[in-house]
Amino acid sequence: MWWTTIVFAIVTALLVYFHVRSAAKGRTPAEILCPRCKIAVAKASSRCPSCGVPPQVFELAAAPTAAPKADDAASGPRRPHAVVRADMCVGCGTCVAACPEPGALALVGKLAIVDASKCTAQGMCQEACPVGAIVVTTDAAVQRVEVPDITLDFETSVPGVFVVGELGGRGLIKNAINEGRVAVEAIAARVRAKHAAPAGSSAVGPYDVLIVGSGPAGLSAGLEAIRQGLRYLVLEQGAAAESIRRYPRHKLLLAEPVELPLYGNLFIKDGAKETLLGIWDEVITRCGLAILTGHRVKDVCGVDGAFRVETDGASFAARHVVLAMGRRGSPRRLDVKGEDLPKVVYDVAEMETFRGRRVLVAGGGDSAIESALGLIAQPGTEVILCHRGDDFPRIKDRNRAKLDDARAHGRLRVLLGTRVLEIRRDAVALDVRGTAEIVPNDDVIARVGGVPPNALLEKIGVRRVIKELRIEPAAS
Repeated sequence: MWWTTIVFAIVTALLVYFHVRSAAKGRTPAEILCPRCKIAVAKASSRCPSCGVPPQVFELAAAPTAAPKADDAASGPRRPHAVVRADMCVGCGTCVAACPEPGALALVGKLAIVDASKCTAQGMCQEACPVGAIVVTTDAAVQRVEVPDITLDFETSVPGVFVVGELGGRGLIKNAINEGRVAVEAIAARVRAKHAAPAGSSAVGPYDVLIVGSGPAGLSAGLEAIRQGLRYLVLEQGAAAESIRRYPRHKLLLAEPVELPLYGNLFIKDGAKETLLGIWDEVITRCGLAILTGHRVKDVCGVDGAFRVETDGASFAARHVVLAMGRRGSPRRLDVKGEDLPKVVYDVAEMETFRGRRVLVAGGGDSAIESALGLIAQPGTEVILCHRGDDFPRIKDRNRAKLDDARAHGRLRVLLGTRVLEIRRDAVALDVRGTAEIVPNDDVIARVGGVPPNALLEKIGVRRVIKELRIEPAAS
């Protein structure tokens, strides 16, 4: 009888194995495999029917780490074509205008897309791109991205520390919301397995999870913590939803719905950041989300099976930590009157947002130069680049060449030896080499540096790796 049971179990296991294997092999080109559940999901589907999460959320976490390049000589010559790095493209459209082949490049969803069947690899798009987001390479193109080493639950190489949202390498709002939820789901399962405190317990002890950052990933993580009955706290160095507040005014967001914990479908078709912020504030108030603002995290260290999180003015203990603080960290401010006006932003996510507007870019590094060069490609946009110094000594050669060309053709006004004195609703006051000047203005983009979070990750001990994302050419 025992032998019969054992044989039956082995046969059953083999049948299940071969069924799963054949199902995977039998997937049509219109299907992908959910990395989390290992079941086939239609590419057109917005989420996996088993875990409820879009498989694309795990694309970077499941991607292989970079390995030494294999010798491709045996596969024969490959036809070169342009490849766009999605993590760098700002949707300015400069490459589309520069491309000599009709239909080879197009803006789709504010991202430049290459049709490899029409691309002749002349490289004009690569030369024109102001942010270096295009390379000319072969059909076997692979995008390499340096990111924290994370699992499919978004846990890092430091057990108990999770990274979600832009800091993990994917900046889309829908991805950030889903990642925050997935991470806290994993934490909740672990808490239930290891700690017997009932849901919602107020017993003295460390938090189940501390969430650093209150952008889309952090807010989603906090809402999921409430739903799971965890003891949690959200720490934010600025105001609630600070990362969203830094977006340009009227920035278009969320072209498709995404499931927000405790709220339901969040869908703002062709909406603006102001609309999203209104919903965010409503959700925070209605759900009673615990956010402690004005606390910049300086250190996270393990203590007695938990973590001690140090901020500017306090110390917190937690069993798990979710880092959702964004990739750019803390931007350096101009420290002038009017800097808190909504017209002031610290980054450019979508160049077309500034079409037809009067924009001042402040800064003297590559990020400021690249922002200005991308903005002048927008129809009707007037751009001034101002810098305190008398030159741009540390910028890339390619940026210097494009900057000189834009200045020579009158497409960009550059003011050196210039300080911003005051930002007003419809103008900016400048000190241009000792002379006061009032310039009509709609938007100010401050690109004067910042404090990136990489140093904190290194201090915590989070390992970083190079991930490889295969970039498939467009179908002919």
